[in-house]
Amino acid sequence: MPLRDLPCLSPQGSMLSQSKRTNKRKSKGFLSEGLDTECTPTELIQQWSPTHKHQRLLSKGKENDGSQFVLARRSRRKKECTSGISWDHLPDELLLRVLFYLPLQDLLRMSTVCKRWHRLGLDESLWRSVDLEGLTHMDPALQQVLKTGVQRLRCPRSFVEELRFTDTGPLQILHLDLSSSIIPTSALESIICRCRLLECLSLEGLQLSDSIISALSRNPNLLQLNLSGCSGFSAPVLSDMLQSCSSIEQLNVSWCDFNNDHVKSVVHNVSSGITHFNLSGYRESLTLDDVKVLVTRCPNIHTLDLSDSTLLMADSFPVLKQLKYLRHLSLSRCYHIHLAALTDLGQMFPVLCLLDVFGIVQNSHLPSLKKEMPHVSINSRPFSSIARPTPTSRLPGCLSDRTMWSRRCRLRFKL
Repeated sequence: MPLRDLPCLSPQGSMLSQSKRTNKRKSKGFLSEGLDTECTPTELIQQWSPTHKHQRLLSKGKENDGSQFVLARRSRRKKECTSGISWDHLPDELLLRVLFYLPLQDLLRMSTVCKRWHRLGLDESLWRSVDLEGLTHMDPALQQVLKTGVQRLRCPRSFVEELRFTDTGPLQILHLDLSSSIIPTSALESIICRCRLLECLSLEGLQLSDSIISALSRNPNLLQLNLSGCSGFSAPVLSDMLQSCSSIEQLNVSWCDFNNDHVKSVVHNVSSGITHFNLSGYRESLTLDDVKVLVTRCPNIHTLDLSDSTLLMADSFPVLKQLKYLRHLSLSRCYHIHLAALTDLGQMFPVLCLLDVFGIVQNSHLPSLKKEMPHVSINSRPFSSIARPTPTSRLPGCLSDRTMWSRRCRLRFKL
């Protein structure tokens, strides 16, 4: 602010007159002298003067030039905005949703990209349904899949040498198909003994043990059990297992290494709510008394297979008549049942739809039997589908051939 505009100074003041007499002096010296000697409002001058700016000692990019060492932090460059969305910016939930649609081989390749994708590729939500049929080296793959928390595992006709589990925690398997596999009993025990949530299980044609049958007792939610052609376990252990698994709806114990005690253990302890039952293949072990016990215990049977029971005769029909919901009856190769007795089945079983009498009725007599029972389909099911994950009546190579209990596995190994 100019000095002449200050209210305390005027043109008639002594300071202005003094400045005219000493105009030869320098303005700088005069101002300094005036500030020291006269009543100049110093505080007001300082208030209106601009703030003093500190001069930068060093120029940008030359922090360490000269004798003085200075630490300086340069500002980070802003990343240039790129169009689109990076995979790194997507949350795990969205990436898992994308990975859910990948097939097995692509999912394995993706898991080798980086650590994050490896962690996401092995997330248990992606490995709930796996089909390993046709895999040559089954041991490491089966062990790794079991660690991922798989719930539906299909690997029939597989070859397993041994399994070594470091974790002793329970498995999450609900549906398991190991039919016709070559697997040591000890390896099978290590799998079954860790299962607590089984609902559907097929061990068809395997060598079992009392430990495996006892382990099945710890699965109260078991609904379908296929032990067709199995061996290696005793009758008392079988009785205990059937008593514990009281929710079984479909049971297949055909052609097992059974004696009379095994058969009696089954018919006296099978679940009363069973609807599909296969007890075929016991030529000299299944008697009429066993059928009476079975019919009394299980009145809700819809499908019953008593094939290859040579001790059964026509006097078993009045006993079987008590099954009011019987729709499918198999009496194939029960050679003591004559053709004339079969003509009365249409009247004895009003809701019967399917009848299998292979080996009893010759092809020449089949048209006359069909004429007597027009509402019954005769000899249309050569193979039993009770509790089997994949019915053998389906043609190999078709889409339904890879199903397991009417559902396909999402991750499937392709040759």
